[in-house]
Amino acid sequence: MRALIVKEVRGFAGSLIGAITITVFLLLTGLFLWVFPENILDLGYADLGPFFLIAPWVFLFLLPAVTMRSFSEERRTGTIELLLTKPLTEMQIVFGKYVASLALLVLALLPTLVYYFTINELAMPKGNVDTGAVWGSYIGLLMLGGCFAAIGLFASAITENQIIAFLSAVFLCFFLFTGFDFVASYEAFGALEGPLKAIGIQEHYRSISRGVIDLRDMLYFIGVIAIFLLLTRTAIQSRTW
Repeated sequence: MRALIVKEVRGFAGSLIGAITITVFLLLTGLFLWVFPENILDLGYADLGPFFLIAPWVFLFLLPAVTMRSFSEERRTGTIELLLTKPLTEMQIVFGKYVASLALLVLALLPTLVYYFTINELAMPKGNVDTGAVWGSYIGLLMLGGCFAAIGLFASAITENQIIAFLSAVFLCFFLFTGFDFVASYEAFGALEGPLKAIGIQEHYRSISRGVIDLRDMLYFIGVIAIFLLLTRTAIQSRTW
């Protein structure tokens, strides 16, 4: 399985799409954090809040771009049959590609640590940063990205077309991130506002971003990831039915 992970990481990191998506992610987050109006320098206090607000929306496109070719390209070229003949189970193949997607997610996030060290130096007094909230938000981003990656793999497994896989993943990620909050905002669902929001990803991301790692939030993210990885395996297995 390690060979599969290395192959996937090299294939994306060495591609033009890989370079573009990671560059766009870093560029957009950097612009919102340091250049655009209401940036850190304008606000006058050391807070990475703007970064953690914009990052999930960039992830909506970044992770589907990372995962869109994972299975759709294999299906289009016919190499999925060759892959299935390897001494790996369908779940190991899915998990290998998922781990590769997470590795690329970490690769995109690592350079953003510069933002934390920068505001830590700029703070008055030096080091006056809510470190707990920052690391909690990073954990939230990793879990959020893990969910989006699992959704992207599922979308890639059900079609041979990379564009359709990308658009399907973006739609599913957007709906699970904001859809339930939107539905809960209607007065007709007033009594169900809390439970409806709890189904969506955004509520749990906000909770972790406060710097408090709640077991319920972690179990929610793990559950969403597991569901979509199992759905992906089912989609792969359906080719042999």
